[in-house]
Amino acid sequence: MEHPKSDPAVRRGGRPDAEHGESPAARRNAGHKLASAPHAASAESTAPRPGPAASAEVAPGYPAGAYPTVRMRRNRSTRWVRRMTAETKLNVNDLLWPVFVTEGENVEQPIPSMPDVYRWSIDRLVERVAHAKELGIPAIAIFPHVESDKKTPDCDEAWNPDNVVCRAVREIKRQVPDIGVICDVALDPYNALGHDGLVYDGEILNDESVDALIQQSIVQAQAGCDIIAPSDMMDGRVGAIRAALDRAGYADVKIMSYAAKYASAFYGPFRDAIGSGGALTGDKATYQMNPANTDEALREVELDLQEGADMLMVKPGMPYLDIVHRVKQAFRAPTFVYQVSGEYAMLKAAAQQGWLDNDKVALESVLAFKRAGADGVLTYLAVEVAEQLNKGWYDRP
Repeated sequence: MEHPKSDPAVRRGGRPDAEHGESPAARRNAGHKLASAPHAASAESTAPRPGPAASAEVAPGYPAGAYPTVRMRRNRSTRWVRRMTAETKLNVNDLLWPVFVTEGENVEQPIPSMPDVYRWSIDRLVERVAHAKELGIPAIAIFPHVESDKKTPDCDEAWNPDNVVCRAVREIKRQVPDIGVICDVALDPYNALGHDGLVYDGEILNDESVDALIQQSIVQAQAGCDIIAPSDMMDGRVGAIRAALDRAGYADVKIMSYAAKYASAFYGPFRDAIGSGGALTGDKATYQMNPANTDEALREVELDLQEGADMLMVKPGMPYLDIVHRVKQAFRAPTFVYQVSGEYAMLKAAAQQGWLDNDKVALESVLAFKRAGADGVLTYLAVEVAEQLNKGWYDRP
């Protein structure tokens, strides 16, 4: 028996007809000849376009579910149908905005390594937070820029009830009461050595650091913070903070744990923003996670949930989409991701050079986190993405 591929019609891309031995290509050619006859001219205006779909006999010659019966491009053909069939939806409720606060009045300090990001004094910060609320952003996350004379080895400025973070929280809650406030809990902005925990003889102390983090959490809750976000990666800190908040009468204050925070090279611009970069001695590999590990992230998350975490954080974002996905699939808990300063800086630098379209990559990058399973994204792009969403531009053109 002759192999079907020996049929010239098959070699040209046609398929043999099961009953008549004719290929679809041959039938199409015959159809074109008929259409060129004089009696076919009157039907030209209503005739279907030439091609496989023009003949009702073509589809039976193809496997079920294959082209041309199935055309995946139908659901991509117009903007409205792309929106209607989008598997992942993005809206302003998915956006959390990290902001930097500093001392002074009427201060707006640009951060060179983070284009379009500023350190604001409290008065200017309140104005920006009010704008974020108008856009529909549900919460902001506050990070301090601490003056060098307030950075000490014991980090006691972290639990000063009148530090710049606590004063900012009180003022935001007074003037913009309907927006959520997240406070970072870690010692690096206040630490003369730039670490997230207390340092003794070159060692980052775990349990002593947890005691300090408890004190920091309490003054933030007293100031009106809604969500305590421990980003330090000390063992046992979530359970200890939860117990301390409950004892102090703050049982309703939530904990968003940086449960899977990696010792990443993508944090550099953030350290510039809070002023800890030049102070850092050594690295953070003894307490932040090894970028090579994924199973360990699930263990960290499980422990934090057992200790009372209400929400989870994966940090950084784009290089760790697999972690976001695994965490959400494994635990089904509220899962957030931080698009960190290095990710932001790369996108902005490329956009400034004209190599990327700023608006499109901003939306696409945030959408990627949602697609991976995140319930929300901490991103310095939050305001500009929210402005785009409010204009109704929620998919690529």
